[in-house]
Amino acid sequence: MPGGAVSRATAALDRIEASDRPEIWISLRTRADLLAEAAAIDAKVAGGDVLPLAGRLLAVKDNIDVRGLPTTAGAPSFAYKPTADATAVARLRAAGALVVGKTNLDQFATGLVGTRSPYGAVRNAWDPDRISGGSSSGSAVAVALGLVDLALGTDTAGSGRVPAALNGIVGVKPSRGLVPVTGVVPACYTLDCVTVFARDLGSARAAAELMAGPDPSDPLSRTLPADAPLPPVPRVAVPTGEHLDGLAPGWAAAFAAVVERLASAGVEIVQTDISPLLDAARLLYEGAFVAERYAAVGSHLEANRDLVGTDLDPTVAEIVLGGASATAADWARDVALLARLGAAGREALTGCSALLTPTTTWHPTLAEVAADPVGANARLGRYTNFANLLDMASLAVPAGQVDGLPFGVMLTGAAGSDRTLAALGHTLLSPAVDLFVVGAHLSGMPLNHQLVEAGATLLRPVSTSADYRLFALDTVPAKPGLVRVGDHGTSGPGAGVRIEGELWRVPAAGFGTFVGGVPAPMVIGKVMLEDGSSVSGFLVEPIAVEKAADISAYGGWRRYRSEQGL
Repeated sequence: MPGGAVSRATAALDRIEASDRPEIWISLRTRADLLAEAAAIDAKVAGGDVLPLAGRLLAVKDNIDVRGLPTTAGAPSFAYKPTADATAVARLRAAGALVVGKTNLDQFATGLVGTRSPYGAVRNAWDPDRISGGSSSGSAVAVALGLVDLALGTDTAGSGRVPAALNGIVGVKPSRGLVPVTGVVPACYTLDCVTVFARDLGSARAAAELMAGPDPSDPLSRTLPADAPLPPVPRVAVPTGEHLDGLAPGWAAAFAAVVERLASAGVEIVQTDISPLLDAARLLYEGAFVAERYAAVGSHLEANRDLVGTDLDPTVAEIVLGGASATAADWARDVALLARLGAAGREALTGCSALLTPTTTWHPTLAEVAADPVGANARLGRYTNFANLLDMASLAVPAGQVDGLPFGVMLTGAAGSDRTLAALGHTLLSPAVDLFVVGAHLSGMPLNHQLVEAGATLLRPVSTSADYRLFALDTVPAKPGLVRVGDHGTSGPGAGVRIEGELWRVPAAGFGTFVGGVPAPMVIGKVMLEDGSSVSGFLVEPIAVEKAADISAYGGWRRYRSEQGL
């Protein structure tokens, strides 16, 4: 990273001290401790280690374990000192991220408002009289104010998305189980997701990819099959008009403008009745599923009822303790109802790559939430509460401003559609360039992280037209060189053949930086694909292949590496 980890960490600590926003943090690392870790990262980079997040500053919601800092879940009486990082944190630290501190939250991750904490209400980054959104309030505001580069939150009802929308940043809620929840204080264990906040989609997605992967300590962690490629003309569902009623003034018009922007980018828009999804959303707090919250922390609240109103938030206590009244029959009834609603919801979205909605419905003031804490919270979760119940992935992205405050939209899709949602998100955020890759930047290869960091999203496997040959270059890391030779349709050792690769979509904002880092003899030029289209792609200067091994017969770099045992 520019300036090195030590200088970035020093600047971050100075920004935090100057920000006068103490309610964001529950605990911070000491300057000496943080700078010592930063110096170790700089030494690793100088020694040749590849650390994709070297020097990136990370804030962590205080229901996620960080070794050396207490975990409170927003309740001082609950605090404990973890002996290890949560799996998600450990994976980001291994990639070079620097944990700055632990952030405030709605206590026990119960709420979408950001005010239910004895450590204070977290004020919005744009207007301190308005809520930040929760429960991942401190994490979102730390990113929005530029105090850190990335922040971790959790999401059960929408806590990784609502605060993103209300603070004008990106919130990535992965498919359930893609990021293990080992080391996370549960809200509803079977539904919880670790989420990422960033000011740009590329950074958020890079962090999400680095955290993903099964963990034996989390039996619900999983690897999902790759999502279907984004079709040439994607279909995106949007709610019918009656399901947009009740939006804050100006928000319906702002949402219509986003829909028009997506349509103008070549996406087919389909109006859809999302009643089954909204009915499912109400089950999260109005049904038996709240019993999971009681199972998680109910015993602590029962044992400390005398602390309600001081250490323990009254609204949180009422919600969690209310979960004790749910019976097994209630649970069975709601599981069956959820299955029916889920089937109807999936039917409504048949043929669509995603559902596009506003992320939330309004942006209340601190006073409005204080006057009606439960009702205000319910309004905030209309479009978010169903996603984890129905095992869906979701992505919140900023979509402009209304009356000087951020307005955000959300893309939601089936489990495993995370990269599809990212591709559509980039379409909303900025123009993009389709890039053909053939070697070390392929998914799973050593340089693929450079594409992810640039915000790129895999579209689908593709092949060139029959006009190319592939050579193994003498580089570190190993790379192939693609050369167009012509002779389409002929045979012989010098004839062109089809070469397999992948098509990635790179945001225009990240494409220039990415191309600027491509070393000689590699170049970016135009590549003809098998379907007759022409896209940008990796080629090589012809002089570089004069003494290189011709590996065209393998049909692609991945097969060559496999058959060579590399």
